[in-house]
Amino acid sequence: MLQLAHVDDAKLYFGRDLAAPEIAEIASGTAAVFSSRAPGSARANEDSAALIPLGPESALLVVADGVGGAPAGEQAARVAIEAVWSHLAEASGLALPSPGMILESIEAAQHSVRGLGVGAATTLAALEVRGSRVRPYHVGDSRVLVIGQRGRVKLQTVSHSPVGFAVEAGVLDERDAMHHADLHLVSNVLGAEDTRIEVGSSLRLARFDTALLGSDGLFDNLFVHEVVELLRRGALAQAMQGLVSAAQQRMAAAGGPEPCKPDDLTLVAFRPGPPRQRPRTPTE
Repeated sequence: MLQLAHVDDAKLYFGRDLAAPEIAEIASGTAAVFSSRAPGSARANEDSAALIPLGPESALLVVADGVGGAPAGEQAARVAIEAVWSHLAEASGLALPSPGMILESIEAAQHSVRGLGVGAATTLAALEVRGSRVRPYHVGDSRVLVIGQRGRVKLQTVSHSPVGFAVEAGVLDERDAMHHADLHLVSNVLGAEDTRIEVGSSLRLARFDTALLGSDGLFDNLFVHEVVELLRRGALAQAMQGLVSAAQQRMAAAGGPEPCKPDDLTLVAFRPGPPRQRPRTPTE
C-alpha cells in the first residue's frame, strides 16, 4: 500500500483506465481511487483525480471531470489538477496550506484552464482533510459526500446545474432528476468567464465516516441512497469495488427502468484511521 506523506508524494491520475480501486495511506487515514473511461468508449477518459498530501495529518483529495462536448475536456481536467498540485507544492515550504491557499490553488486551476484558449472546461470537487476535520470545495456537478456508518448523510454538495438546483429547491425529486432531459447541463465550470468556487463549512469526520468525491458518472447512474448503502460499511477497498461495479452495471443496462448514462467514472473515497481488515474465516 502506498504511503503518501509529503506534497511531492502526490498521486495524480490522468486519463486512467483502472481495473480496480487503488489504496493509499494519507493524512492519518486511508484513501481509495478509481478512474475509468465510459464502458465501450473508444475515446480517452476525460476525468482526472489526485491525492495530495499536505502534512502528516492533512491532504487535499481532488476529482476533475473534463466537460464533454467542449474542446479538450481531457486536457482541461489534467491542467486543473496539475495547477492545484503545483500551487500547493510551491507553498508547502512556507507553512501548512491554509483554506485560503487551497482556494488560491483552485483559482490557479481556473487560470490554467482559461489559458488553454480553446474554450475548454472542467468540473472540480475537492476535499481538504485536516486532522479530524474536512472541508469541501467544488465547481460544477462533481460531488462531495460524507456519510456515517449507519447511513446518515452528513454532507452533500449541491450540483451547479439547473437540475441540481431544482432538486435542492424541492421542485424535482431525485428520481425525476435522474431522467430529466437537462441532466447533462452544467451551469458553473472551471474555464468559464464567471466561474464561482463554492467553499463549504468545516465538518468533523467521525471514526467510521466515509468521505466520497465522484464525477457525474457515478451520480447520474446511482441514487444517493444506493451510494450510501454500498459504501458505508466493510473494508474500504471492497466497498469501493462494489460501488464501481454497481455504477458500471447500471451504465450497461440501457432500456431498463433505472438511470443509465454511460460516462467516465472517477471516485475518491477516504476514511480516517488505518484500513479495516476483512474478518478471517475459520478455514483461512
